[in-house]
Amino acid sequence: MYVDIVPNRSSPPAILLRESYREDGKVKKRTVANLSAALSVAQAEQLKLILKGETLVPAGTFEVTASRSHGAVDAVLTAMKQLDVAGLLAARSSRERSLVLLMIAMRILKPGTKLAMTRTWGSTTLLSELGLAVDTDENDLYSAMDWLIGRKDRIEQKLAGRHLSDGSLALFDMTSSYVEGSSSELAEFGYSRDKKRGKAQVNWGLLTDSEGRPVALDVFPGNVRDSGTLLPQVRKLKDRFSLENFILVGDRGMITGKHIKELHAEAGVDWVTALASQSIRPLVRSGVIQQSLFEETNLFEIEHADYPGERLIACRNPVLGRKRAYVRAELIAATVTELEKVRKLVLNGKLTDAGKIGVRVGRVVNNRNMQKHFDLTIDTGVFEFEINQASVTEEAAMDGLYIIRTSVSKEKMTAGEAVTAYKRLTSVERAFRTSKSLEMQVRPIHHWLDDRVKTHLFICMLAYYVRWHMQEAWKGITFQDDEKPKHTDPVAAAERSEAADRKASRRTLPDGTRTHSFKTLLDNLASITRNTCTYPGASEPFEVTTSPNAEQQNALALLKNITL
Repeated sequence: MYVDIVPNRSSPPAILLRESYREDGKVKKRTVANLSAALSVAQAEQLKLILKGETLVPAGTFEVTASRSHGAVDAVLTAMKQLDVAGLLAARSSRERSLVLLMIAMRILKPGTKLAMTRTWGSTTLLSELGLAVDTDENDLYSAMDWLIGRKDRIEQKLAGRHLSDGSLALFDMTSSYVEGSSSELAEFGYSRDKKRGKAQVNWGLLTDSEGRPVALDVFPGNVRDSGTLLPQVRKLKDRFSLENFILVGDRGMITGKHIKELHAEAGVDWVTALASQSIRPLVRSGVIQQSLFEETNLFEIEHADYPGERLIACRNPVLGRKRAYVRAELIAATVTELEKVRKLVLNGKLTDAGKIGVRVGRVVNNRNMQKHFDLTIDTGVFEFEINQASVTEEAAMDGLYIIRTSVSKEKMTAGEAVTAYKRLTSVERAFRTSKSLEMQVRPIHHWLDDRVKTHLFICMLAYYVRWHMQEAWKGITFQDDEKPKHTDPVAAAERSEAADRKASRRTLPDGTRTHSFKTLLDNLASITRNTCTYPGASEPFEVTTSPNAEQQNALALLKNITL
């Protein structure tokens, strides 16, 4: 039995009560009653629902008893599913695996301490989507972290299998993050990249593929030098990841002369780095590198007896050179102004002790690292200074100059490719900046146990792995440049495409929709909510999820295109 509303071209629709029956194996229908005079169209629509078995309640009696953010959760979990993050962690489903997935997702959605997470995830659908109980607390997270640390090596091997192969570029760089508390043996005082005085820290290094996808992470005591972390990466790449040959890229403080001797002895290991400024200066002084050599090109290759079996690729970026010249001139001028103040104090007899004059002058020249550019005369009641023009001229000759140093042969890598390989380290630096920002909050580290410190950083690395792929998927609808640079000059600074500039200036996409940052897009998706509703007489509540608008549908659809 069902209601059929039959439209009439010039009259009100006919409302017929009909039933279906079968005759000779065929389905037929017959009209039981004509209800056109008895029911309005609205009443007929309600009767249709009743005959379908649905319960009708008076309008206005629905009540929304709870509302949880769902869209952003859906976005992150979709990306994690596409990347098979669950399979990375463990082949079999378990509560520990779900808890680690929870922490990875929360590091992208609402980063904070483990305790803070327990106070915020209840406002999202994350727990229910992962099948976790609402009473999950921080102690459960700590137990899951202890489970994860034992699987770290296997997870890194899986990531390496995805993104590294024989002949690959492997990028490595290191940073530091400060620690609250001093119970961890890894927490030591050292060179702080966070500029946090009086805070112990840990150093952590990130190994990525050529595109900046993180593959492995190592944590070191806070007082370990960058160069002391390099050789463990070589062993990891060769022994654990079973790479017979690869090219390791590290900055000038990472791959030093001492390590290069050891790397030469490693079969299948090549490297790309850059010369430190103190190593470039002798080449400039001896005339091996002269400004005139850059009149027709900004890149040329040289050989030198001090670097046997290596290639040196000299590059000059004139834009960077002008910038450094301007900054140096400003710093010298500011230093002169401060030194003039000290000289007046001495001339007026207000500062006469040679030791105190030296302290005051040292504070001025060291503040801007300008002591090399000044000749100072200090004695009792005497202070004179003048700019050391020879020093300034010598430094000016190196403005915008840098030299790539590599063991890779010309057959495997051109000079331009070597420069580009070194510049790829910026992708690791980008990973550090993102991880340390408010959007992921890797610092400060509140854990006291060494393994928990390592696991915290490892979870942040896995979260960045997911976020990296989400950013790539969303390039076309965010402020990121989704076009490859057209120029082929490896020395020149990268320039944004015209399309990216238009997105940034107009704040809209070509189709007229809004341009987002990663964060604002995630916030926009968070407005999709899952609402728990009820009504009088209902046996149990039911859930209704907000329908995504066109912009949100597009963002969610793009994440389904993520591939390994």
